[in-house]
Amino acid sequence: MDEIRTPAFASNRPFALILLATGITGWIASGILVLERLAVYDNAAHVTSCDVNPWVSCGRVFQTWQASLFGFPNPLIGIVAFTVVITTGMALLSGARFARWYWLTLQAGVTLGFIFVIWLWSQALFDINILCIYCMIVWATMIAMFVLLTVRNLVLGTIPAPVALIRLVADWAWAIVVLLWVATAASVFIRFLPAFTSG
Repeated sequence: MDEIRTPAFASNRPFALILLATGITGWIASGILVLERLAVYDNAAHVTSCDVNPWVSCGRVFQTWQASLFGFPNPLIGIVAFTVVITTGMALLSGARFARWYWLTLQAGVTLGFIFVIWLWSQALFDINILCIYCMIVWATMIAMFVLLTVRNLVLGTIPAPVALIRLVADWAWAIVVLLWVATAASVFIRFLPAFTSG
């Protein structure tokens, strides 16, 4: 593995800052969604802070079954999961070093979260046909977290893979993040363009 250059972001301190940035952003977005959901429970007529129009409305998303897939509001998962990410980042900044099993467990959790986000994206675009601003912030956060954590674990040997693949993703990690952000934004723009331009 010595022939593979370790990207600057994969070092402990920079990666800790990445975990903190993505974790705090996701936690805040999830927290706002939880507060808005509680406000709707308290007052069914409550207008949420991201009720922009018929196609961008947290309030309307709350009314769908997808918003409570496991029987409780989805953002509660984010509150817990992003707290783990934030705690990991703080621990790294404090000089903690984690065993391979911890990084693999974190990878598994972030991967499941990323898969869940892909499902939520597909539901928003092709079933619900409504967008949620705070949900999209979580989407962007999870894209960066998943890609950069995966690359870090590949480069440092936590996840075994062919050297050529590791070198490729190490060199293009940030480009992959940006590409996925652009692709997601483009999918939203193309899918909702007729709705925003009609009438």
